[in-house]
Amino acid sequence: MERGNHTVTEFILLGFSTDPVMQMILFVLFLGVYSLTLLGNTTLIILICNDSRLHTPMYFFIGNLSFLDLWYSSVYTPKILVTCISEDKSISFAGCLSQFFFSAGLAYSECYLLAAMAYDRYAAISNPLLYAQAMSKKVCSSLVMYSYTGGFVNAIILTSNTFTLDFCGDNIIDDFFCDVPPLIKLACDVRESYQSVLYFLLASNVITPTLLILASYIFIIAAILRIRSTQGRLKAFSTCSSHLISVTLYYGSILYIYSRPSSSYSLERDKMVSTFYTVLFPMLNPMIYSLRNKDVKEALRKLFKLAPSNI
Repeated sequence: MERGNHTVTEFILLGFSTDPVMQMILFVLFLGVYSLTLLGNTTLIILICNDSRLHTPMYFFIGNLSFLDLWYSSVYTPKILVTCISEDKSISFAGCLSQFFFSAGLAYSECYLLAAMAYDRYAAISNPLLYAQAMSKKVCSSLVMYSYTGGFVNAIILTSNTFTLDFCGDNIIDDFFCDVPPLIKLACDVRESYQSVLYFLLASNVITPTLLILASYIFIIAAILRIRSTQGRLKAFSTCSSHLISVTLYYGSILYIYSRPSSSYSLERDKMVSTFYTVLFPMLNPMIYSLRNKDVKEALRKLFKLAPSNI
């Protein structure tokens, strides 16, 4: 990839601030968030694997979501931490490409997985007697496999099209990671075909899963309204509330960043929104799915109660 008369071999990540004191504060904050992300998601995965009461389709998807969040946050946060405390803000061209590819693949996979989780909730509420048959192990495994396959196939398309752009001028990325908006700002000329690719990927990886989720919830609401007792309705809706919060936060931030024309990108504003879905959201997910969940709380109490006797 040529820039001017020489080859671009690295990019410079500006991060959030050049002030040393602020960088140290940010380092402590991001380290704390990352530690909580690792602890929360790892604990949730262990609980789901160890407690037989959590061996259900819903928790199977939640466990996979926690695995995705562990991987997703690890694509960004270690580099952010290094950038905060090191004078070397550079990232190699290959490193930028790898970070871009894995972040896109994991983000797209999570979009599909959240759609699969919406279908799971629909199957559980609309016809609970046939739930086990409708969401068999084979069906659940296939949905997760399709989520990963679809996510990473589309990531290949996005990465190959992005890193064949002609980059010129500065190689400075005004962000804390390699992402579409700042890389477009460095491109000499963004072809209409590239913008078409972005809209195609937005439609296939974000808009389509969003529509599937909306359709699932329309049927879920219809099923809930058919329940006669108020207590039954509240109980049915409570099984969807965590997923609904997760979907709103995740899809809302992604649609805000990527559904606009490249000419309207505001790097400073987008940087804050990107921080939410790349760093904070993976930390929040375990809390969203466990704080109001009696089964997870009971499994957690059981785990700590058994722990002393095993030492």
